[in-house]
Amino acid sequence: MELRNKKWTLDEFFTVRKEVLASWPTGNSHLLDLDVVIKNLKAVPDHKNFALKLVEAKKQGRTLIQPRAGVCRINEHIELMQYLEEAGADFLPCTIDSYTRQNRYSEAQKGMEESLRLDRNMLNGFPAVNYGVEGCRQVYESVDVPLQARHGTPDARLLAEIIHAAGWTSNEGGAISYNIPYAKNVSIADTIRYWQYCDRLVGYYEENGIHINREPFGPLTGTLVPPSISNAISIIEALLAAEQGVKNITVGYGMGGNVVQDVASIRTLQKLTDEYLHQYGYHDVIVTTVFHQWMGGFPADEDKAMGLISMSSTVAALSKATKMITKTPYESIGIPTKEANARGIKASKLVVTLLEDQQYVDSEALEAEEKQITSEVKSLLDSVYAVGEGDLVIGTIKAFEQGLIDVPFAPSKYNYGKMLPARDNDGHIRILEFGNLGFTDDIKQFHRQKLQERAQAEGREVSFNMTIDDIYAVSQGKLVGRPTLKGK
Repeated sequence: MELRNKKWTLDEFFTVRKEVLASWPTGNSHLLDLDVVIKNLKAVPDHKNFALKLVEAKKQGRTLIQPRAGVCRINEHIELMQYLEEAGADFLPCTIDSYTRQNRYSEAQKGMEESLRLDRNMLNGFPAVNYGVEGCRQVYESVDVPLQARHGTPDARLLAEIIHAAGWTSNEGGAISYNIPYAKNVSIADTIRYWQYCDRLVGYYEENGIHINREPFGPLTGTLVPPSISNAISIIEALLAAEQGVKNITVGYGMGGNVVQDVASIRTLQKLTDEYLHQYGYHDVIVTTVFHQWMGGFPADEDKAMGLISMSSTVAALSKATKMITKTPYESIGIPTKEANARGIKASKLVVTLLEDQQYVDSEALEAEEKQITSEVKSLLDSVYAVGEGDLVIGTIKAFEQGLIDVPFAPSKYNYGKMLPARDNDGHIRILEFGNLGFTDDIKQFHRQKLQERAQAEGREVSFNMTIDDIYAVSQGKLVGRPTLKGK
C-alpha cells in the first residue's frame, strides 16, 4: 500500500486489521468483532465519552483536569482510578507499561505474573493489551468519568483496538509525537503507517455514529521545545488524523515557563489548527487544546513543587486550554503515590476554578508573540508541503530527513538533531542553533537578536552554556539559567 496522505479504503483497513488482531491472543476476542464494538460504544453514556465532554468544556470556556497514572495489577489500578476520580479528576488516564509500549507482550505477561506472585507491581504501568478487552472493560465499568490510554507507543494498533472496544473513548499519540521523543530506531514512515491505522479505526467508528477523541502528544521531549516546533508537529498530526476520518482532536503544548509565550502558544495552536484543517477541506473537525504542566526538572522541595504546579494551572486557565495534564509534588522523587497525585489534582482544580471567569489581558507583548509563533509555524509547514510536493506524509518524512523540522534532545536517529534552544532575557524559549530548520532569514535574525540581548545583559557570549544553564534552572528555582556572579 503506497504511503501517502490519503484515507485508507475499508478493504485496505480490514486487510491490515486481520494481521493486527492475529499478533497477540487477546486480539482474538469476540469482543473485537466490529458489530459488537459498535453496539457497546453506542451504549457509552455521554458523560463518559471523552470527545463529548471536551466539546462541552470548550463551549463553557472551562479547563478540565486529567492526571497521569497507571499500575500493573488490575484491582490496584481500579482502586487508583477511583481514588483520582474522587479527588476531582475530570478525565482519567491509564498509563501503559513500557513493555507494551514496545509491543513486547510476552515480557509484559511475565511482569503481570511476577506482580501477582510477589504481591507488588513489577511493571511501570497498566498492560492493557495483555488484559484484553475484558480487563480494560473492568476498568471502564469501575469509574464514572471518561478514560484515555496514555502511553508513548510507536505502534499502538492492537492497543487502540482493545481500549476502544472496552469503552475508552480517547487515545493519545501520533506518528511523530509517539516516535521521535520515545524511540531510537523506528522510522517516521513506519509510524505514519501505524498511526494512519489507529486514526482510520477512529474514523470507522465516526462513520458509525460514535465519537472518539484523538490527542497528539504536544510536549515532545518536554525540554526547551520552541512552541513553533511543537505546534507545527501537532498541526501535522491533526491533519493526518483528519484525513483518516477523525472528527475530535485535542492538540497539546507543554509549559515553557514564560507566561506571555505560553498563553500565546495555546492561542495560536487553537487558531492555526482550525485554520489548516479548514484550508485542506476538513470542515467538520472539532479542535480542543491541552496544556501540560511543567515537563522538565521539578524542585525537590514539595512545597516549591506545589508552587510550580499552581503556576502551571494559572497559565492553563488564563490561556483557556480545554484540558490540563497535572503533575505531582513528588515529581523529582519518583513514581508518585495516589495521595500525592490527588494533591496535584486538588491544587490544580482550585486554581482553574478560581480563574474560570477571568481573561488574560491582551497586550502588545502578547500580540507580538502570537504573531511571531504564527510566522514560524507557517514557515515550517510551508517547507514540509514544499518538499512533499503537496503531500503531507511525503513532506513530513523528508522534512525530518533534511532537518526542516528538528526536535531538541530527541533520541530518534530519524531526527536531525542539530537545532539547540535557549531562553532569551525574558525567559521565552528561542533558538540558539538552527541546524537546517525551515525558517526564513528574518525569523533566524529575530532569534539571534533575542539571545544576543540576553548575552549582553549577563556579560557573556551566546553559547551552548546558556542551554545547559536553562535546562537545570527551574529545578533550582529560576526560569532563566543566569551565570553565578562572583561575590553574590
